[in-house]
Amino acid sequence: MAFTRLTRRGLIRTSAAAGAGLALPTYLRADMHSGYTNAPGGSTVTLGFNVPQTGPYAEEGLDELRAQELAVQHLNGEGDGGMLNTFSSKALQGNGILGKKVEYVTGDTQTKSDAARASAKSMIEKDGAVMINGGSSSGVAVAVQDLCQSAGVIFMAGLTHANDTTGKDRRANGFRHFFNAYMSAAALAPVLKNAYGAERRAYHLTADYNWGWTQQESIAAATEAIGWETVNNVLTPLASTDFSSYIAPVLNSGADVLVLNHYGGNMVNSLTNAVQFGLLDKEVNGKKFEIVVPLYSELMAAGAGANVEGVIGSMNWNWQLQDEGSKAFTKSFGEKYGRPPSNSAHTCYVQTMLYADACERAGTFNPCAVVEALEGFEFDGMGNGPTLYRADDHQCFKDVLVMRGKENPQSEYDTLEIVEVTPRAQVEYAPDHPMFAGGQLGKCNPGA
Repeated sequence: MAFTRLTRRGLIRTSAAAGAGLALPTYLRADMHSGYTNAPGGSTVTLGFNVPQTGPYAEEGLDELRAQELAVQHLNGEGDGGMLNTFSSKALQGNGILGKKVEYVTGDTQTKSDAARASAKSMIEKDGAVMINGGSSSGVAVAVQDLCQSAGVIFMAGLTHANDTTGKDRRANGFRHFFNAYMSAAALAPVLKNAYGAERRAYHLTADYNWGWTQQESIAAATEAIGWETVNNVLTPLASTDFSSYIAPVLNSGADVLVLNHYGGNMVNSLTNAVQFGLLDKEVNGKKFEIVVPLYSELMAAGAGANVEGVIGSMNWNWQLQDEGSKAFTKSFGEKYGRPPSNSAHTCYVQTMLYADACERAGTFNPCAVVEALEGFEFDGMGNGPTLYRADDHQCFKDVLVMRGKENPQSEYDTLEIVEVTPRAQVEYAPDHPMFAGGQLGKCNPGA
């Protein structure tokens, strides 16, 4: 079976039977299983799962951990195999990674960059982790990605949506499967124009860290391009739990749309406060007042309950998708945990599988060989249609979902409906786009 990869070094075509390693650069062939950080010498290999188990994004983090545990089971040949059965690459055989049983250690990022770095550092230095996966905050992702670059291990980002992760803070040892703020805005703007018209005045509340900043910049630029006016942008601390004082000024601003650049528990609380203030019952500028949540998740929608009815937002993936990969993952996750998976769970599961697959195709755990195996890698069968890991910035490109809160949900997990599957071509951008400028991947670091 032939694989073609578009890397930063140009097209590389290698022939290999399914499950066999790809041809490697000479400098890697000379030292396949030593000379890099935490080269596994025994019968097992350790992965590090670094997620928020406490803090404002804890619900997302715990669902990520469920998916990571499921991925390990499938890699080790336990359970029904999940997406191993639908993944277009057939390198993984359910016998671990390169014949080694997969083990894992976990850490709590607390949704704090310093805590996340300390946790990842411990997993690398004390537990021998060769890869770190997870996170539900872009601040955390950027910090841990930088640590992994310095330590010489691979970082497979979990839930991180800021443009910075694969923009100004990109690193050669880091990869992101999740979409970003620019993609959300590109998918949402046409839908918002059709739903609410071109003459709207938007008031933004924005989480005060790099994700919120780039999310607000992206959605403001996209909506202004369709005719909307940005009335105000107010930054809110990540630790906020009551947003009443931020909602009240919206009523006298002349805005007829509130954009909540919030996530996790922050979004649940700010949306709840906005509904309590009666914003959705008001008419401003001769138009019904509307609320937009640019980045949605199933867990947030469940937490907000009836308050999400009719509210439009975007998602990376949703369990209601009917492609074979999505159905296989939803079935496996549902049978194990008694609930459908969130999009944060999906991205962590997929990232774990993609790392394992890259090791198999490269024939080594050496991070620089893994980087080459992932750069320019095109695949299918993991949800969202044909997907590309772009070599220039290590950003994944795939279809994006536009969602709306259901009016008559059938269960707590049935609160959102798919409005549109935005094709990948609509959300793609040039590697030197201004919103992603200023960063360099640099060179892969194999560590020791």
